[in-house]
Amino acid sequence: MTKNVFLLAALALGVAAPAEAQDVEHDPWFEAGQARLKWAESIRPAHHKAKNVILFLGDGMGVATVTASRIMDGQLKGGQGEDNVLSFETFPYVSLSKTYTSDNQIGESAGTITAIMTGVKTASGVIGVKDTAGIRYENGKPVAPEDCGASARLTTALEYAEMDGMASGVVTTARLTHATPAGTYAHVPDRNWEADSDIAERVPGADCKDIAAQLIDFPYGDGIDVAMGGGRTNFFPWMMHDPESRVTGRRLDGRDLTKEWVAKRKDATYVWNAKQFEALDPKTVGPVLGLFEPSHMQYEADRADDIAGEPSLSEMTSFAIKKLATNGKGYFLLVEGGRIDHASHAGNAYRALTDTIEFAKAVEAAMDLTQESDTLIIVTADHSHTLYFAGYAPRGNPILGLAGRIDPETGKEVPALAGDGKPYTTLGYANGPGAEAGPRADLSNVDTQAKDYKQQALVPLGSETHGGEDVPVYARGPDAELLTGVFEENYIFHVMDAAARLRARADQ
Repeated sequence: MTKNVFLLAALALGVAAPAEAQDVEHDPWFEAGQARLKWAESIRPAHHKAKNVILFLGDGMGVATVTASRIMDGQLKGGQGEDNVLSFETFPYVSLSKTYTSDNQIGESAGTITAIMTGVKTASGVIGVKDTAGIRYENGKPVAPEDCGASARLTTALEYAEMDGMASGVVTTARLTHATPAGTYAHVPDRNWEADSDIAERVPGADCKDIAAQLIDFPYGDGIDVAMGGGRTNFFPWMMHDPESRVTGRRLDGRDLTKEWVAKRKDATYVWNAKQFEALDPKTVGPVLGLFEPSHMQYEADRADDIAGEPSLSEMTSFAIKKLATNGKGYFLLVEGGRIDHASHAGNAYRALTDTIEFAKAVEAAMDLTQESDTLIIVTADHSHTLYFAGYAPRGNPILGLAGRIDPETGKEVPALAGDGKPYTTLGYANGPGAEAGPRADLSNVDTQAKDYKQQALVPLGSETHGGEDVPVYARGPDAELLTGVFEENYIFHVMDAAARLRARADQ
């Protein structure tokens, strides 16, 4: 085993080494470092193309969210947490992605997913089109582009896959018509056009196709094979009631898109609850549309309380992979942990972290069901949030708890106090609904680990904002080594394209 560099230097100089240095090789930290080195030295890039591509996107999953989730996951398992490892943190290649859009310093999900899926950076708020196709305003009123953005259309990785006869899937905990999942199949100059009623409201008279309709009318290959998430009301006509709530559909055109999905393709199936999902056989069922909520799916922390029941992200991921794998030509799959983002917007770290932990379980499921030799798996985020991780809490301190310190007189942990004499939490947000007018609240008797607790914030806002720092990218499989260094977000598409020859195969 390699000697400690400081010990070697001491021997070379004829200086007696410190007694503690002589046992360094038996130190567990040193041994763990050596084991990591051997693992890293064993990595060799795969020199063949990917049959399958799986893109995992944790919406808003910045570095602070990953780190805090790692610790929470470890603590939930009974450990201190800091030395825990999430599934995707075992991937051999890690890099950083720059998430600004063509018009904004800090990106949002529509512009960022377009960059990832098409290889072209575009403006915030548009999906699947160039930044020249945005809504323009005349006399203060929005006007849709004459061709609804068609002339500025960009082709997505999923569309290329379908052109070549590959299978394709989209899985999310958000609405299927929300920005990230829509970025795989839709092309609109306004991310809010989820149903036709949204177009009528925002640009009256515009003859444009909404996002939900574009999913059902998908024109390439034999259509998307698996589409699962929330957002039922965008697929129902306005007079139709939701099966588990009092709300009605949002479509003005009278179309029931769930019925059209079933009628359009052989053996196609529509499911909306856990019982129906569990009855599906991925090896024999045809195309599957799963819409498990009127709007977004439940947070993982609340999923058990859902009236009709709904699958977890990891369960949907497992089903999708098993189903798509029945296509011998390979597949493209997007899996989004969409509600990580929503929890942070609400200033609620508990749900942001628990959804990230479930997201990591979905990645683990994909790792178990695929071979590294033929499947490129990429895990990243579209943008970050303003979650911060600060203070000097001792190892093992509850990640959602108060920041602590060791009292030098008693040797016991006590809450660390800020300049105002009050304790503070390890996690907080730079802005958001957790900010208060006037003096900061005293958290001494507040359960900051409660599911509904909103972290304190500095700047008061009704909704916490995105952050602008680079986000991590984790990769394994064919051509994963191309994801190295710091790069523009749209580069991710080019690696997926190179790994699976998406464009070249579609053109053949």
